[in-house]
Amino acid sequence: MERPTFKITEFEGPLDLLLYLISKHKLNIYDIEISVLLTQYMDFLQITGGDMEIASEFLEMAARLVHIKTVMLLPKHEEEGGALKDELTGQLMEYQACQELAARLRGMMEQAPRFVRRPEEIEIDKSYTLTHSPALLLGCYLAAMGKVKRRLPPPPSAFSNIVARRVVSVASRIIHLLKRFYKTPVLSLTSVFEDGRDRPELVATFMALLELIRGGTVSVSEDGDRVTFHKRAVKQ
Repeated sequence: MERPTFKITEFEGPLDLLLYLISKHKLNIYDIEISVLLTQYMDFLQITGGDMEIASEFLEMAARLVHIKTVMLLPKHEEEGGALKDELTGQLMEYQACQELAARLRGMMEQAPRFVRRPEEIEIDKSYTLTHSPALLLGCYLAAMGKVKRRLPPPPSAFSNIVARRVVSVASRIIHLLKRFYKTPVLSLTSVFEDGRDRPELVATFMALLELIRGGTVSVSEDGDRVTFHKRAVKQ
């Protein structure tokens, strides 16, 4: 007898395996020879048993076949054995019919043409038909206004800490110092800053004095007490 080379994992269950053995060895499904079928079934389990752990349902079917064969060998239990055999035959025939039907449905699905129609144009009704309570509408309005306010430019008060201080240009302080030096060519260093009203003005005055020193318009004494104005440098 040719030994099968399939593994149990290729069969969905013991009935699937029995149908395979019946088909392979051309047995009559309406009058199954239990002894022959049991021998083939056990041979198959022995071949595959070394490859993987046999599922319990396959072992249960083997025990069922042994039980049917044993009962049929006993003269007093021939009717019981025949009933067990008929029950197994009915299950196999039912399972075979399900397989054939599944195969036909699979073939019909694979061969059936597929049609895809264009999307149907549906007229959209833009009228709003829902009703809401006044409280809900008020809450939605306030929420929407809050989002709008977040997108508006920040108010001037947000820049109060930035623009609150007066901006004094260095050029304006240079002109102011030159006017003073024209009247009084020599000033003490302290008096140069005595009319500064705030920090921006003092800083601008200091920067203006540095520009005049760098240009040679004024000079500071070595002891750092006096600032002398040079008119000739301005004329040049």
